[in-house]
Formats: sequence, C-alpha cells, structure tokens
Amino acid sequence: MFLNAMPEHVQSRLTDYARLLRIDRPIGSLLLLWPTYWALWLAADGQPSIGNVIIFTLGVFFMRAAGCAINDFADRDWDKHVKRTQDRPLTAGRIEPWEAVALFLGLCVASFLMVVLFTNTLTLYLSFGGLVLAFIYPFMKRYTHLPQLFLGAAFSWAIPMAWAAQAGELSQLTWLLFTANVLWTVAYDTLYAMVDRDDDLKVGIKSTAILFGDADRAIIGMLQGLVILILVMVGVRADLGTLYYLGVTAMASLFIYHQYLARNRERAGCFKAFLNNNWAGFAVFAGLVLDLMVR
Repeated sequence: MFLNAMPEHVQSRLTDYARLLRIDRPIGSLLLLWPTYWALWLAADGQPSIGNVIIFTLGVFFMRAAGCAINDFADRDWDKHVKRTQDRPLTAGRIEPWEAVALFLGLCVASFLMVVLFTNTLTLYLSFGGLVLAFIYPFMKRYTHLPQLFLGAAFSWAIPMAWAAQAGELSQLTWLLFTANVLWTVAYDTLYAMVDRDDDLKVGIKSTAILFGDADRAIIGMLQGLVILILVMVGVRADLGTLYYLGVTAMASLFIYHQYLARNRERAGCFKAFLNNNWAGFAVFAGLVLDLMVR
C-alpha cells in the first residue's frame, strides 16, 4: 500500500534497487543465515545473546545484498548474454554502475559499524577478511574454474565471526563448521551453475559446473557426503545428541533428493535442487537448537 502511494517512477526505481539487492529473492540470505546460526548456538551452548542474534541476522542480509550489488557490477557486460540474467537492472541499464558500487560500500559500512560498536576486537579483525572475500568473489569467475570455492569461503566467513562474537575465541569446532559449509556451498552453487552452463560456455564464464563436466553429479555427491561426515564429527566433539543427528540425517536425505532432481541435468531440476538447500540448512539448525534445549 505504501508503494502504491508513490509516483510510478519512484516505484520503478525502488523495484529495480530491490532486484539488484535480491530483496525479492531471499534464498541466498537464508543459505548464509543457517550456518551463521549453527555457529552462534553452538558457541553459546544453546543460549546466544539476543544482541548477537540481531547483529548477525542483520549482517547476513546486509552483506548478502552488498555481495549481489558488487556481483552485478562485475558481471554487467556478461549478464546480457545469459538468459537468466539478461534483464537484471544493471545489465538492462535501469541502474548505473556507480549506484551499485555505492550500495555495496554503504551496506559494508553499515555492517562494519555494527561489528565495531557491538562486538569484540577479534570479531573486528575477522571482519576485514569477510570484506575482502565479498569483494573478490565476483571477479574470480574470470580467472579460475573454482569461483564457487571463493563463494564458499565468503559465505562461511560469518561462522568464525559469529563464534568470536559469542565466545571471544575460536576453536576446532569453529573450523570444522567452516569447512563443512565451504564444501556445502561449492556443492549447491555448482547445482546453480549447472543452470547456466550452456550460456557460460558461450560467454567464457568459468565455473565448477564446467570444470566437473560429466562428473558433476558424482563430485557434488562426494562433497555432500563430506559435509555430512564433518557435521557428524562436530556432533561427536560437541557431545550432541539424537535430535542433532536427526537434523543431520534430514540434510542427508535432502541431498539424495537433490541428486534425484538434477538427474537429467535440466535447468529446472538443477535450480529446484539449489533452492531446496535452504531446507537442508534449516534442518541442521532445528536439530541443533532442539538438542541443546533438552540437555
């Protein structure tokens, strides 16, 4: 109703900004949010501070939006050749490149201020690594067939930051969660890249979907298996119980479903498998929270 009261050109601009920042598509934020919550809840033994939950929830949405802005800036000349992205506001000329850069910088500053004002020194130092990863990832597809690995590091960097904010230190569990999430991100973003593989080959964009070729589903399966193995190791080291392992089992079951969806490597099936990873991350989070609650 608020938007409807605005002039049409203002509505159009706001809609384009929302599309640039993927406000209309929260899947990326959710895939980033669940592992961040894993770290917060585990570091706090089930009782994270409300302040940290608010800070890292906002930080996840801010930094994911910032990443989308700089990604579209980096890909603005390539996106016009890819069916799925050719109508993005920046590529279509409805938003200027400088606007995307300004939004990226503004969102990064807002996130940084939250870290400076409300967390500790270790978290502050770690935040610089997160900023570097968020900036360089979009450009990696020009130089390596492993841009998904850089995305995995960027998406996983909130884990040590959240852990440091909550516990004031890092531990082996921190880096086990980090490793599991990097592998999981490479797996689901390869499914995402399989959607655009034909277009990417024509344009010259590099990705793990192109690197893996006909072995894509097998390698994704191995990565998924390693994710489950590491999460089981986390459970053993943290002395977690049945409810946590039920959550991990649910994730494993969903991974099998993803393999089924992508069995023919069709665009729709691969994209559906990518989207469904949201529920895999939520399943682990739900199992972890319930397990910690009944201790």
